[in-house]
Amino acid sequence: MTELNQTTSSKSAGKVQSAAERYGVVDMPTLEYTPEVAKETAHLYEKVKHHIPEIEWPVHAPYVHAINKLKKERNAVILAHNYMTPEIFHCVADVAGDSLQLAMEAEKVDADIIVQCGVHFMAETSKLLSPEKTVLIPDMKAGCSLAESLTGEDVRLLREANPGVPIVTYVNTSADVKAESDICCTSSNAVRVVESFESDTILLIPDEFLAQNVAKLTKKKILTWKGHCEVHERFTPEELLAYKEADPAIQIVAHPECPPEVVDVADFSGSTSGMIDFAIGQKPGAKVLLVTECSMASNIQEQAKGVEFIKPCNLCPHMKRITLPNILESLVYMREEVVVDPVMAEKARHAVERMVNLKMN
Repeated sequence: MTELNQTTSSKSAGKVQSAAERYGVVDMPTLEYTPEVAKETAHLYEKVKHHIPEIEWPVHAPYVHAINKLKKERNAVILAHNYMTPEIFHCVADVAGDSLQLAMEAEKVDADIIVQCGVHFMAETSKLLSPEKTVLIPDMKAGCSLAESLTGEDVRLLREANPGVPIVTYVNTSADVKAESDICCTSSNAVRVVESFESDTILLIPDEFLAQNVAKLTKKKILTWKGHCEVHERFTPEELLAYKEADPAIQIVAHPECPPEVVDVADFSGSTSGMIDFAIGQKPGAKVLLVTECSMASNIQEQAKGVEFIKPCNLCPHMKRITLPNILESLVYMREEVVVDPVMAEKARHAVERMVNLKMN
């Protein structure tokens, strides 16, 4: 996890006070399932009762109650990615969405502290766009196979080897990679970003499969890097076609981080937000197979009422490092603060803001 240490070490932060020094440490709440806790969390259990057995709720409820109380006292907000478990997504999150949505919302929230329930690059991106806020991540080891497949030094070498070729990096990258890029992109705007350059050749990195899927939609020559998402790369067309053969009514919805041959057999392919919109737009009784991280179907079930989700269920081990206990510990002890070197941050912010401005225009 070298990349993570480079951007979060105390050396890069100089002598700046730690979050614990700035905000202080509070006592760990008593985590008992009292009648008061049961009453004050009952409405939240209604949101997750189809995913969490009633017998398990007394384990989660004290944490939910304590987190929601403490975040108000701390003037903190919790940003939760769509891949979080239901008890986080529905019961403690203030804002939920994909990685770019969360970063953009980080700029808007009226809070001193952001607790990023996702993976490390997401917390970095929130810090880039909201440098005045304190950004915490409950587990600093929550990494990403894509982000860790590429370093800033790799990007510099690629630029030397391909002079004049614009470098577009996926938002699922570390700050040092963003700092060496011309612009970032998301899975939803990658084609638009690629085509915003006059050059006939574009480096689109690090996700090889996203780049290959984008190459089908543009006349540009796309140069790739062998980075993969360990969740999406495991899906196969044979696996998905077996579902379709068993029930032709099933609609396959794939993320573009999947291999091209998987996208080819899908009825729809789009970003996380695009997949959600597709599912929500289906009529009651529809059967949808979301080819992505397993928790997302559970989290959007309330929005897609009447839709039956078929789950091939590949879990992201990094996302699952974020739990109710370590969210609470992060707020109590104000630890696992994400800090980005100011010089690096300025360069990385430019690549992200250029993408955001292109998306808005």
